[in-house]
Amino acid sequence: MQRRVQRDQHGLGGAPTASRRSGRARLSRSLVAAAALPVMLVAAGCSSDSGSDGGEDPKASGASASASASPSPTVRAAVFEQLPEDPCKVLPKKTLKDLVPEAEGGKEGASDDIAKRTSCSWDSLDSNGVKGSQYRWLNVSLLRYDSDVTRGAGDELAQKYYDKQVEDAQGTEGAKGVKAEPVEGLGDEATAVTYELKKKEGTFQQQTVVVRTENVVVTVDYNGAGFAGDKTPKADGLMKKAKKAAEDAVASVSEANGKGASEDVSGSPEPDTSSDASKDSKGSEESKTSDASDSKASKASDKD
Repeated sequence: MQRRVQRDQHGLGGAPTASRRSGRARLSRSLVAAAALPVMLVAAGCSSDSGSDGGEDPKASGASASASASPSPTVRAAVFEQLPEDPCKVLPKKTLKDLVPEAEGGKEGASDDIAKRTSCSWDSLDSNGVKGSQYRWLNVSLLRYDSDVTRGAGDELAQKYYDKQVEDAQGTEGAKGVKAEPVEGLGDEATAVTYELKKKEGTFQQQTVVVRTENVVVTVDYNGAGFAGDKTPKADGLMKKAKKAAEDAVASVSEANGKGASEDVSGSPEPDTSSDASKDSKGSEESKTSDASDSKASKASDKD
């Protein structure tokens, strides 16, 4: 009896029983869970704050606004908006009669867009029987460029094509005695290229005049040859006529765009000085009359 009481007392004050150990373990786990809860709440709060603006990146939003506010790229407009409707009528009849006297009509060249590219050619054979014949060939081509924000202004594009045309004329295969010189007073810029070219039919004198007028390039090719023993025409005479054809072609481009011969490229008419000349003439006559009256009065005074 005494031993059992001692064992019970020993159980109360000695090593913990299984029940007590289980209770302490549950208490410890509860404390750990309670300590971890505030950390989880803080983390959740931070995550909620970072996503409160809908997930958008402020930097990306600012870049988008900046891009939308940027102005659209621009390029200066081309001066000439069209070409002559009929390329075979860009030269007056008088000019054609002088360059290709025996031509019965022009032949229009093929084009996929006549508003940007047109051409016409003429053939002339003046036969003198046993004395030989004179052959002439004339071709006028026109190329117009529109302004484009990606490619550049129309006149700048025309400038590049103009340079290429001059280069191609100088580099003609088989050409001999090639000469090139600028032509003053024709379009914005012009170059005349002359050379001699031998073919099985005879020796041809070739003249090429390339002109840039704003965003349009005009190319005149004119050559002549003497057949059946006739003399080869002189280059100087042919070049003079080729330049005249180029002048007429440039004028036709201006007229097709509503700009007359008396207007410059900007469309401003030349000042009319006829009224000023009339005033000057009238004033001169009045001055003469006044001088004559003064002279008479002076002579009368001297006599007195």
